[in-house]
Amino acid sequence: MSSAEFKGKTGLVRLWNALGYSRDGLAAAWKNEAAFREEVLLAAIAIPLALFLGKTGVDRSILIGSIILILIVEILNSAIEAVVDKASPEKHELAKRAKDMGSAAVLFSLLNAAVVWACVLWP
Repeated sequence: MSSAEFKGKTGLVRLWNALGYSRDGLAAAWKNEAAFREEVLLAAIAIPLALFLGKTGVDRSILIGSIILILIVEILNSAIEAVVDKASPEKHELAKRAKDMGSAAVLFSLLNAAVVWACVLWP
C-alpha cells in the first residue's frame, strides 16, 4: 500500500480540509500557548512598522518575513512539546532535550529577527 492511499481526499476537497486543519492549529496555538499570543502581539506591532520603515519592497519583505518566521518556529515548538507531553508524560532526558531544542529554535528565530531588523534599518 502506498502512502497516498492513506491521504484520503484530493484536489479542492483536500485543500479545503487542509485550510480547516490550519485554522484549528492556529486556534489551538492561540488558546494554549501564551508565548504564541505574545509573539502575535509583537507581529501586530512589527509588521505595520516594517511597512512604514522599509524603504523598498525587499526591505519590507525581509523585515516581515523575519517576524513571520518567529510565529512559524513557535508553532513548531508548541507541536513538539505537545507530542512529547503525550508520548512521555513523566520526566525523561530525551523529552527534556526535545523541548529545550525547540525552545532554542525559538530563541534563534528571535535573534534572527533582531539581526535582520538591525541590518535593514541601520545603514
